[in-house]
Amino acid sequence: MTDRTRITYLFDPLCGWCYGAGPALGTLAANPVFSLELAPTGLFAGTGARPLDDGLAAHAWANDQRIEALTGQRFSRAYRDQVLADRRRAFDSGPATLALTAVHLAAPEGERVALAALQHGRYVEGRDITDPMVLASLLDAAGFPEAANRLAAPDAALLEATRTRIATARQSMRAFGADGVPALLIGEGERRRLLPAGVLFRDLSVLLATLAAA
Repeated sequence: MTDRTRITYLFDPLCGWCYGAGPALGTLAANPVFSLELAPTGLFAGTGARPLDDGLAAHAWANDQRIEALTGQRFSRAYRDQVLADRRRAFDSGPATLALTAVHLAAPEGERVALAALQHGRYVEGRDITDPMVLASLLDAAGFPEAANRLAAPDAALLEATRTRIATARQSMRAFGADGVPALLIGEGERRRLLPAGVLFRDLSVLLATLAAA
């Protein structure tokens, strides 16, 4: 049996385009030729977090409509009315990244499933995934009770693992010239290559052909 081709997926859990890439990501995860690694960049965490004001909400909704038209991924009215209209919380992916790291430590093979559950919670159910209690509830419902419990009381190891994952992903972005997310790196170590993000939004047969050629 030949070794599987490693694919590193650079993303942020509050990135609408990353949600739009969900079907392509599922196809890659299901293909035994590939080994998929999720690499959260913290693009909208820490200094990247910002107030969710009227301007940002309008920009996000307009962008989301483009993503839905291109990918078929649903952005519901509940998301618009309950998430984008809420001015009490910042646009901050730090809590969701922490939640995904808790899954990564407890059940790394389930991280993509957990990401999809958080995205569905936000964009379809209109849940606030900047709220740790909401995140814990979504993780528990998705079958990750250990991660949900750990998220409820984050320990030093979880916090450090989250910082390390973000730092590693950002270093990879710099090293390979990725100027945003989502992005794909294919291969191992320094021999990895950055693929155009557009391949995630083409016909899936084109994506697989592009990866095979790479």
